[in-house]
Amino acid sequence: MAPPSALSLPDRLGIPKALVYGYLGVLLFMVGDGVESGFIAPYMAEHGAGTEVHASYVITAYGVTVMLASWLSGALSDLWGPRRVMQLGLAIWIVFDVLYLVFALGPENYALMLVFYGLRGFGYPLFAFGFLVWITATAPMARMGAAVGWFYMAFTGGLPTLGSLVAGATNPVFGQFGTLWVALGIIALGGAFCMFGVKERTGFSRLAPPEVKPVQSLISSLSIAWTHPRVAVGCVVRIINTAPEFGFLVFLPTVFGKELGFGEGRWLTLLAVIYGTNVVFNLIFGVIGDRIGWRKTIASFGGIGCAITTLTLYFVPQAVGSNYPVAIVCGMLYGITLAGFVPISALIPALAPENKGGAMALLNLGAGGAAFVGPAVVSLFLDPLGPAGVVIIFAALYVASALMTLYLKLPEEPRPSIEEPERRATGSARAAAA
Repeated sequence: MAPPSALSLPDRLGIPKALVYGYLGVLLFMVGDGVESGFIAPYMAEHGAGTEVHASYVITAYGVTVMLASWLSGALSDLWGPRRVMQLGLAIWIVFDVLYLVFALGPENYALMLVFYGLRGFGYPLFAFGFLVWITATAPMARMGAAVGWFYMAFTGGLPTLGSLVAGATNPVFGQFGTLWVALGIIALGGAFCMFGVKERTGFSRLAPPEVKPVQSLISSLSIAWTHPRVAVGCVVRIINTAPEFGFLVFLPTVFGKELGFGEGRWLTLLAVIYGTNVVFNLIFGVIGDRIGWRKTIASFGGIGCAITTLTLYFVPQAVGSNYPVAIVCGMLYGITLAGFVPISALIPALAPENKGGAMALLNLGAGGAAFVGPAVVSLFLDPLGPAGVVIIFAALYVASALMTLYLKLPEEPRPSIEEPERRATGSARAAAA
Protein backbone atom coordinates (compact mmCIF):
# COMPACT_ATOMS: atom_id res chain seq x y z
CA MET A 1 0.00 0.00 0.00
CA ALA A 2 1.58 3.26 -1.14
CA PRO A 3 1.72 6.18 1.30
CA PRO A 4 0.06 9.45 0.20
CA SER A 5 3.49 10.97 -0.54
CA ALA A 6 4.06 8.24 -3.15
CA LEU A 7 0.86 9.01 -5.06
CA SER A 8 1.20 10.32 -8.63
CA LEU A 9 0.62 14.01 -9.36
CA PRO A 10 -2.89 13.42 -10.86
CA ASP A 11 -3.87 11.37 -7.79
CA ARG A 12 -2.60 14.08 -5.45
CA LEU A 13 -4.64 16.64 -7.40
CA GLY A 14 -7.74 14.46 -7.03
CA ILE A 15 -7.77 13.03 -10.57
CA PRO A 16 -7.67 9.22 -10.73
CA LYS A 17 -4.49 8.65 -12.77
CA ALA A 18 -6.04 5.88 -14.86
CA LEU A 19 -8.77 8.27 -16.07
CA VAL A 20 -6.62 11.23 -17.13
CA TYR A 21 -7.27 10.72 -20.86
CA GLY A 22 -10.98 10.44 -20.11
CA TYR A 23 -11.02 13.90 -18.55
CA LEU A 24 -9.22 15.27 -21.62
CA GLY A 25 -11.64 13.49 -23.95
CA VAL A 26 -14.68 14.86 -22.11
CA LEU A 27 -13.17 18.35 -22.29
CA LEU A 28 -12.77 18.11 -26.07
CA PHE A 29 -16.21 16.54 -26.55
CA MET A 30 -17.85 19.33 -24.56
CA VAL A 31 -15.84 21.97 -26.43
CA GLY A 32 -17.44 20.64 -29.61
CA ASP A 33 -20.84 20.58 -27.93
CA GLY A 34 -20.37 24.09 -26.56
CA VAL A 35 -19.40 25.71 -29.86
CA GLU A 36 -23.04 26.26 -30.78
CA SER A 37 -24.34 27.29 -27.36
CA GLY A 38 -23.87 31.03 -27.76
CA PHE A 39 -25.55 31.40 -31.16
CA ILE A 40 -27.67 28.36 -32.07
CA ALA A 41 -31.01 29.71 -30.81
CA PRO A 42 -30.93 32.99 -32.79
CA TYR A 43 -29.36 31.17 -35.76
CA MET A 44 -32.22 28.66 -35.91
CA ALA A 45 -34.71 31.50 -35.47
CA GLU A 46 -33.27 33.14 -38.61
CA HIS A 47 -32.88 29.88 -40.57
CA GLY A 48 -36.16 28.00 -40.45
CA ALA A 49 -37.57 28.32 -36.94
CA GLY A 50 -38.92 31.84 -37.49
CA THR A 51 -38.85 33.20 -33.92
CA GLU A 52 -36.83 32.78 -30.72
CA VAL A 53 -39.81 31.08 -29.07
CA HIS A 54 -40.01 28.53 -31.91
CA ALA A 55 -36.27 27.97 -31.59
CA SER A 56 -36.79 27.39 -27.87
CA TYR A 57 -39.23 24.58 -28.76
CA VAL A 58 -36.41 22.83 -30.66
CA ILE A 59 -34.07 23.27 -27.69
CA THR A 60 -36.80 22.06 -25.32
CA ALA A 61 -37.25 18.90 -27.43
CA TYR A 62 -33.49 18.44 -27.19
CA GLY A 63 -33.80 18.89 -23.43
CA VAL A 64 -36.34 16.06 -23.19
CA THR A 65 -33.97 13.57 -24.79
CA VAL A 66 -31.05 14.90 -22.76
CA MET A 67 -33.09 14.28 -19.62
CA LEU A 68 -33.94 10.70 -20.62
CA ALA A 69 -30.38 9.92 -21.68
CA SER A 70 -28.99 11.39 -18.48
CA TRP A 71 -31.12 8.99 -16.46
CA LEU A 72 -30.22 6.07 -18.70
CA SER A 73 -26.51 6.85 -18.46
CA GLY A 74 -26.43 5.66 -14.86
CA ALA A 75 -28.77 2.72 -15.28
CA LEU A 76 -27.07 1.48 -18.46
CA SER A 77 -23.60 1.92 -16.95
CA ASP A 78 -24.69 -0.45 -14.22
CA LEU A 79 -25.70 -3.03 -16.84
CA TRP A 80 -23.16 -2.56 -19.63
CA GLY A 81 -20.29 -0.66 -18.05
CA PRO A 82 -19.56 3.06 -18.51
CA ARG A 83 -17.28 2.60 -21.52
CA ARG A 84 -19.94 0.93 -23.65
CA VAL A 85 -22.45 3.64 -22.69
CA MET A 86 -19.94 6.29 -23.77
CA GLN A 87 -19.46 4.54 -27.12
CA LEU A 88 -23.21 4.59 -27.71
CA GLY A 89 -23.45 8.28 -26.86
CA LEU A 90 -20.60 9.17 -29.22
CA ALA A 91 -22.20 7.25 -32.10
CA ILE A 92 -25.63 8.82 -31.54
CA TRP A 93 -24.21 12.33 -31.46
CA ILE A 94 -22.20 11.94 -34.67
CA VAL A 95 -25.01 10.29 -36.67
CA PHE A 96 -27.80 12.67 -35.70
CA ASP A 97 -25.60 15.76 -35.86
CA VAL A 98 -24.79 14.95 -39.49
CA LEU A 99 -28.48 14.39 -40.23
CA TYR A 100 -29.37 17.67 -38.48
CA LEU A 101 -26.83 19.69 -40.43
CA VAL A 102 -27.46 18.10 -43.85
CA PHE A 103 -31.23 17.61 -43.87
CA ALA A 104 -32.61 20.06 -41.29
CA LEU A 105 -30.55 23.18 -40.65
CA GLY A 106 -29.04 23.45 -44.14
CA PRO A 107 -32.39 23.29 -45.99
CA GLU A 108 -34.09 25.27 -43.13
CA ASN A 109 -36.59 22.47 -42.46
CA TYR A 110 -38.17 23.25 -39.07
CA ALA A 111 -39.90 19.87 -38.66
CA LEU A 112 -36.65 17.97 -39.18
CA MET A 113 -34.87 20.38 -36.81
CA LEU A 114 -37.23 19.21 -34.07
CA VAL A 115 -36.59 15.55 -34.92
CA PHE A 116 -32.83 15.41 -35.52
CA TYR A 117 -31.74 18.05 -33.02
CA GLY A 118 -33.98 16.39 -30.47
CA LEU A 119 -32.64 12.87 -31.09
CA ARG A 120 -29.08 14.17 -31.01
CA GLY A 121 -29.77 15.03 -27.36
CA PHE A 122 -29.34 11.36 -26.42
CA GLY A 123 -25.64 11.66 -27.30
CA TYR A 124 -23.78 13.91 -24.89
CA PRO A 125 -25.34 12.68 -21.61
CA LEU A 126 -24.55 9.06 -22.40
CA PHE A 127 -20.98 10.05 -23.20
CA ALA A 128 -20.26 12.60 -20.47
CA PHE A 129 -22.34 11.24 -17.61
CA GLY A 130 -21.26 7.71 -18.45
CA PHE A 131 -17.75 8.93 -17.68
CA LEU A 132 -18.99 10.55 -14.46
CA VAL A 133 -20.29 7.14 -13.36
CA TRP A 134 -16.86 5.72 -14.21
CA ILE A 135 -15.30 8.35 -11.92
CA THR A 136 -17.61 7.59 -8.98
CA ALA A 137 -16.88 3.88 -9.38
CA THR A 138 -13.11 4.50 -9.35
CA ALA A 139 -12.18 7.52 -7.21
CA PRO A 140 -11.55 7.12 -3.44
CA MET A 141 -14.36 8.56 -1.30
CA ALA A 142 -12.03 10.94 0.54
CA ARG A 143 -11.15 12.61 -2.79
CA MET A 144 -14.52 12.17 -4.50
CA GLY A 145 -15.40 15.86 -4.28
CA ALA A 146 -12.16 16.84 -6.02
CA ALA A 147 -12.52 14.09 -8.66
CA VAL A 148 -16.05 15.26 -9.46
CA GLY A 149 -14.85 18.88 -9.41
CA TRP A 150 -12.28 18.04 -12.10
CA PHE A 151 -15.04 16.39 -14.15
CA TYR A 152 -17.14 19.55 -14.05
CA MET A 153 -14.04 21.59 -14.76
CA ALA A 154 -13.66 19.58 -17.98
CA PHE A 155 -17.40 19.60 -18.68
CA THR A 156 -17.90 23.34 -18.20
CA GLY A 157 -14.48 24.07 -19.66
CA GLY A 158 -15.95 22.86 -22.92
CA LEU A 159 -19.65 23.74 -22.61
CA PRO A 160 -19.78 26.64 -23.13
CA THR A 161 -16.41 28.16 -22.14
CA LEU A 162 -13.83 27.05 -24.71
CA GLY A 163 -16.64 26.22 -27.11
CA SER A 164 -17.65 29.89 -27.16
CA LEU A 165 -14.06 30.96 -27.78
CA VAL A 166 -13.80 28.50 -30.68
CA ALA A 167 -17.03 29.90 -32.14
CA GLY A 168 -15.73 33.46 -31.75
CA ALA A 169 -12.63 32.50 -33.75
CA THR A 170 -14.24 30.31 -36.43
CA ASN A 171 -17.53 32.14 -37.12
CA PRO A 172 -15.79 35.00 -38.95
CA VAL A 173 -13.75 32.49 -41.00
CA PHE A 174 -16.18 29.66 -41.79
CA GLY A 175 -19.52 31.23 -40.95
CA GLN A 176 -21.85 29.86 -38.29
CA PHE A 177 -22.89 26.85 -40.36
CA GLY A 178 -19.28 25.95 -41.14
CA THR A 179 -18.42 26.30 -37.46
CA LEU A 180 -20.94 23.58 -36.64
CA TRP A 181 -18.97 21.18 -38.86
CA VAL A 182 -15.75 22.17 -37.09
CA ALA A 183 -17.48 21.34 -33.81
CA LEU A 184 -18.31 17.85 -35.04
CA GLY A 185 -14.62 17.19 -35.74
CA ILE A 186 -13.66 18.31 -32.22
CA ILE A 187 -16.28 15.97 -30.76
CA ALA A 188 -14.90 13.02 -32.74
CA LEU A 189 -11.39 13.84 -31.46
CA GLY A 190 -12.62 13.89 -27.85
CA GLY A 191 -14.31 10.56 -28.34
CA ALA A 192 -11.08 9.06 -29.68
CA PHE A 193 -9.15 10.17 -26.57
CA CYS A 194 -11.67 8.44 -24.32
CA MET A 195 -12.09 5.27 -26.33
CA PHE A 196 -8.40 4.64 -27.01
CA GLY A 197 -6.72 6.40 -24.09
CA VAL A 198 -8.53 5.11 -20.99
CA LYS A 199 -7.43 1.63 -19.97
CA GLU A 200 -8.90 1.49 -16.43
CA ARG A 201 -10.79 -1.82 -16.31
CA THR A 202 -13.66 -0.99 -13.94
CA GLY A 203 -15.50 0.86 -16.69
CA PHE A 204 -15.16 -1.97 -19.21
CA SER A 205 -17.68 -4.22 -17.46
CA ARG A 206 -21.03 -3.92 -15.75
CA LEU A 207 -21.12 -2.39 -12.30
CA ALA A 208 -24.27 -4.12 -11.05
CA PRO A 209 -24.09 -7.63 -9.56
CA PRO A 210 -24.55 -10.45 -12.12
CA GLU A 211 -27.99 -11.36 -10.79
CA VAL A 212 -29.42 -7.88 -11.50
CA LYS A 213 -31.57 -7.97 -14.66
CA PRO A 214 -32.07 -5.02 -17.08
CA VAL A 215 -35.67 -4.27 -16.06
CA GLN A 216 -34.71 -4.62 -12.41
CA SER A 217 -31.86 -2.14 -12.86
CA LEU A 218 -34.06 0.43 -14.62
CA ILE A 219 -36.79 0.09 -11.98
CA SER A 220 -34.18 0.39 -9.23
CA SER A 221 -32.90 3.63 -10.74
CA LEU A 222 -36.42 5.08 -10.40
CA SER A 223 -37.65 3.36 -7.24
CA ILE A 224 -34.79 4.93 -5.31
CA ALA A 225 -36.80 8.17 -5.55
CA TRP A 226 -39.27 6.87 -2.95
CA THR A 227 -37.07 4.41 -1.06
CA HIS A 228 -34.54 7.24 -0.53
CA PRO A 229 -36.53 10.50 -0.64
CA ARG A 230 -33.42 12.58 0.04
CA VAL A 231 -32.00 11.35 -3.27
CA ALA A 232 -35.21 12.50 -5.00
CA VAL A 233 -34.88 15.94 -3.43
CA GLY A 234 -31.24 16.01 -4.55
CA CYS A 235 -32.43 15.31 -8.09
CA VAL A 236 -34.65 18.40 -7.95
CA VAL A 237 -31.76 20.48 -6.59
CA ARG A 238 -29.60 19.24 -9.47
CA ILE A 239 -32.26 20.31 -11.98
CA ILE A 240 -32.36 23.81 -10.51
CA ASN A 241 -28.54 23.95 -10.51
CA THR A 242 -28.19 24.41 -14.28
CA ALA A 243 -31.78 24.98 -15.53
CA PRO A 244 -31.21 28.76 -15.62
CA GLU A 245 -27.94 28.22 -17.47
CA PHE A 246 -29.73 26.41 -20.30
CA GLY A 247 -32.57 28.93 -20.20
CA PHE A 248 -30.19 31.88 -20.42
CA LEU A 249 -28.68 30.49 -23.61
CA VAL A 250 -32.06 30.91 -25.32
CA PHE A 251 -32.61 34.64 -24.71
CA LEU A 252 -29.43 36.24 -23.35
CA PRO A 253 -27.70 36.21 -26.77
CA THR A 254 -30.37 38.70 -27.88
CA VAL A 255 -30.31 40.70 -24.63
CA PHE A 256 -26.54 41.17 -24.55
CA GLY A 257 -25.75 40.94 -28.26
CA LYS A 258 -28.52 43.16 -29.65
CA GLU A 259 -30.36 45.07 -26.91
CA LEU A 260 -27.21 46.10 -25.05
CA GLY A 261 -25.29 46.41 -28.30
CA PHE A 262 -22.34 44.15 -27.51
CA GLY A 263 -22.63 42.17 -30.76
CA GLU A 264 -22.08 38.44 -31.22
CA GLY A 265 -18.30 38.56 -30.71
CA ARG A 266 -18.36 40.29 -27.33
CA TRP A 267 -21.35 38.20 -26.22
CA LEU A 268 -19.42 34.99 -26.96
CA THR A 269 -16.42 36.38 -25.08
CA LEU A 270 -18.67 37.25 -22.12
CA LEU A 271 -20.08 33.74 -22.18
CA ALA A 272 -16.56 32.30 -22.17
CA VAL A 273 -15.60 34.53 -19.23
CA ILE A 274 -18.66 33.46 -17.21
CA TYR A 275 -17.95 29.78 -17.59
CA GLY A 276 -14.18 30.15 -17.58
CA THR A 277 -14.57 31.58 -14.10
CA ASN A 278 -16.93 28.72 -13.31
CA VAL A 279 -14.37 26.18 -14.51
CA VAL A 280 -11.78 27.36 -11.99
CA PHE A 281 -14.25 27.51 -9.13
CA ASN A 282 -15.71 24.07 -9.96
CA LEU A 283 -12.44 22.63 -8.73
CA ILE A 284 -12.16 25.07 -5.81
CA PHE A 285 -15.65 24.28 -4.55
CA GLY A 286 -15.02 20.57 -4.97
CA VAL A 287 -12.15 20.93 -2.52
CA ILE A 288 -14.09 23.34 -0.26
CA GLY A 289 -16.96 20.86 -0.13
CA ASP A 290 -14.60 18.13 1.06
CA ARG A 291 -13.35 20.49 3.80
CA ILE A 292 -16.43 22.28 5.17
CA GLY A 293 -19.18 19.88 4.12
CA TRP A 294 -20.98 19.22 0.86
CA ARG A 295 -24.44 20.28 2.07
CA LYS A 296 -23.26 23.60 3.51
CA THR A 297 -21.37 24.44 0.32
CA ILE A 298 -24.35 23.71 -1.94
CA ALA A 299 -26.92 25.64 0.12
CA SER A 300 -24.86 28.75 0.83
CA PHE A 301 -22.54 29.28 -2.13
CA GLY A 302 -24.76 27.51 -4.68
CA GLY A 303 -28.40 28.20 -3.86
CA ILE A 304 -28.28 31.59 -2.14
CA GLY A 305 -25.25 32.75 -4.08
CA CYS A 306 -26.84 32.00 -7.47
CA ALA A 307 -30.14 33.62 -6.46
CA ILE A 308 -28.26 36.88 -5.90
CA THR A 309 -25.94 36.70 -8.91
CA THR A 310 -28.72 35.65 -11.31
CA LEU A 311 -30.50 38.94 -10.55
CA THR A 312 -27.21 40.80 -10.77
CA LEU A 313 -26.33 39.26 -14.15
CA TYR A 314 -29.47 40.65 -15.80
CA PHE A 315 -30.56 43.75 -13.90
CA VAL A 316 -27.20 45.48 -13.28
CA PRO A 317 -26.23 45.65 -17.00
CA GLN A 318 -29.78 46.79 -17.75
CA ALA A 319 -29.41 49.60 -15.21
CA VAL A 320 -25.98 50.85 -16.31
CA GLY A 321 -26.50 50.39 -20.04
CA SER A 322 -23.95 49.19 -22.58
CA ASN A 323 -21.03 48.92 -20.13
CA TYR A 324 -19.04 45.84 -21.05
CA PRO A 325 -16.69 45.72 -18.02
CA VAL A 326 -19.70 45.77 -15.68
CA ALA A 327 -21.27 42.91 -17.63
CA ILE A 328 -18.00 40.96 -17.34
CA VAL A 329 -17.90 41.39 -13.55
CA CYS A 330 -21.56 40.36 -13.18
CA GLY A 331 -20.94 37.32 -15.35
CA MET A 332 -17.92 36.27 -13.32
CA LEU A 333 -19.93 36.49 -10.09
CA TYR A 334 -22.58 34.18 -11.54
CA GLY A 335 -19.91 31.74 -12.74
CA ILE A 336 -18.34 31.64 -9.27
CA THR A 337 -21.57 30.91 -7.39
CA LEU A 338 -22.77 28.37 -9.97
CA ALA A 339 -19.75 26.27 -8.98
CA GLY A 340 -21.12 26.04 -5.44
CA PHE A 341 -23.35 23.17 -6.60
CA VAL A 342 -20.41 20.93 -7.59
CA PRO A 343 -20.40 18.82 -4.38
CA ILE A 344 -23.90 17.51 -5.14
CA SER A 345 -22.36 14.82 -7.36
CA ALA A 346 -20.48 13.54 -4.30
CA LEU A 347 -23.35 14.09 -1.86
CA ILE A 348 -26.15 12.24 -3.67
CA PRO A 349 -24.39 8.84 -4.06
CA ALA A 350 -23.40 9.07 -0.39
CA LEU A 351 -27.09 9.33 0.56
CA ALA A 352 -27.64 5.81 -0.83
CA PRO A 353 -24.31 3.98 -0.38
CA GLU A 354 -25.90 0.59 -1.03
CA ASN A 355 -27.32 1.73 -4.40
CA LYS A 356 -24.88 4.25 -5.83
CA GLY A 357 -25.77 3.30 -9.39
CA GLY A 358 -29.42 4.15 -8.83
CA ALA A 359 -28.49 7.37 -7.05
CA MET A 360 -26.22 8.39 -9.93
CA ALA A 361 -28.97 7.56 -12.43
CA LEU A 362 -31.37 9.89 -10.61
CA LEU A 363 -28.69 12.55 -10.23
CA ASN A 364 -27.96 12.37 -13.96
CA LEU A 365 -31.70 12.59 -14.61
CA GLY A 366 -31.60 15.88 -12.73
CA ALA A 367 -28.62 17.11 -14.76
CA GLY A 368 -30.42 16.26 -17.99
CA GLY A 369 -33.72 17.61 -16.68
CA ALA A 370 -32.07 21.03 -16.41
CA ALA A 371 -31.61 21.07 -20.20
CA PHE A 372 -35.39 20.61 -20.49
CA VAL A 373 -36.66 22.74 -17.59
CA GLY A 374 -34.57 25.84 -18.39
CA PRO A 375 -35.72 26.25 -22.02
CA ALA A 376 -39.25 25.16 -21.03
CA VAL A 377 -39.47 28.01 -18.49
CA VAL A 378 -38.35 30.39 -21.23
CA SER A 379 -40.88 28.94 -23.69
CA LEU A 380 -43.72 29.41 -21.19
CA PHE A 381 -42.88 32.78 -19.67
CA LEU A 382 -40.74 34.80 -22.08
CA ASP A 383 -43.69 36.17 -24.05
CA PRO A 384 -46.00 37.03 -21.09
CA LEU A 385 -43.36 38.15 -18.56
CA GLY A 386 -40.39 39.19 -20.66
CA PRO A 387 -36.74 38.48 -19.86
CA ALA A 388 -36.94 40.21 -16.45
CA GLY A 389 -39.79 37.96 -15.32
CA VAL A 390 -37.94 34.83 -16.44
CA VAL A 391 -34.83 35.91 -14.52
CA ILE A 392 -36.86 36.46 -11.34
CA ILE A 393 -38.36 32.97 -11.70
CA PHE A 394 -34.86 31.50 -11.98
CA ALA A 395 -33.68 33.41 -8.88
CA ALA A 396 -36.67 32.10 -6.90
CA LEU A 397 -35.83 28.55 -7.96
CA TYR A 398 -32.30 29.00 -6.62
CA VAL A 399 -33.67 30.09 -3.23
CA ALA A 400 -35.90 27.01 -3.20
CA SER A 401 -32.87 24.81 -3.96
CA ALA A 402 -31.02 26.21 -0.93
CA LEU A 403 -33.96 25.36 1.33
CA MET A 404 -34.24 21.86 -0.12
CA THR A 405 -30.52 21.24 0.38
CA LEU A 406 -30.99 21.57 4.14
CA TYR A 407 -32.90 18.27 3.95
CA LEU A 408 -29.97 16.40 2.38
CA LYS A 409 -28.29 15.41 5.63
CA LEU A 410 -25.91 12.45 5.57
CA PRO A 411 -26.13 9.77 8.26
CA GLU A 412 -23.33 10.06 10.78
CA GLU A 413 -20.51 7.74 9.76
CA PRO A 414 -16.69 7.85 9.81
CA ARG A 415 -15.16 9.46 6.75
CA PRO A 416 -13.01 6.98 4.80
CA SER A 417 -9.32 7.63 4.38
CA ILE A 418 -7.65 8.01 1.01
CA GLU A 419 -6.06 4.58 1.35
CA GLU A 420 -9.28 2.79 2.28
CA PRO A 421 -10.28 1.77 -1.29
CA GLU A 422 -6.84 0.16 -1.70
CA ARG A 423 -7.26 -1.75 1.59
CA ARG A 424 -10.70 -2.93 0.47
CA ALA A 425 -9.38 -4.00 -2.92
CA THR A 426 -6.48 -5.86 -1.29
CA GLY A 427 -8.83 -7.58 1.11
CA SER A 428 -11.15 -8.60 -1.72
CA ALA A 429 -8.25 -10.00 -3.72
CA ARG A 430 -7.07 -12.05 -0.75
CA ALA A 431 -10.57 -13.33 -0.14
CA ALA A 432 -10.91 -14.33 -3.81
CA ALA A 433 -7.55 -16.08 -3.71
CA ALA A 434 -8.60 -17.99 -0.60
